[in-house]
Amino acid sequence: MAEAYAYVPHRLLRKRVRDIASGVEGVLMAVINENVSATGIEHWAELAYIRGANGREFSTAVGNVEAVGD
Repeated sequence: MAEAYAYVPHRLLRKRVRDIASGVEGVLMAVINENVSATGIEHWAELAYIRGANGREFSTAVGNVEAVGD
């Protein structure tokens, strides 16, 4: 079995971003290619981990991440 995740480089790492699905803003902490399967059959997806203003991190699809202008 392969690793359950792998870090992916992203141009917005450590920058202020918005999750367009929820509208929540924060700092992009990591992008991870992760096996998200609960069945044992591998299903890989790139997830973005964003740290919100409250200090908690949440994940979203990497395609939902956009830069926030200063």
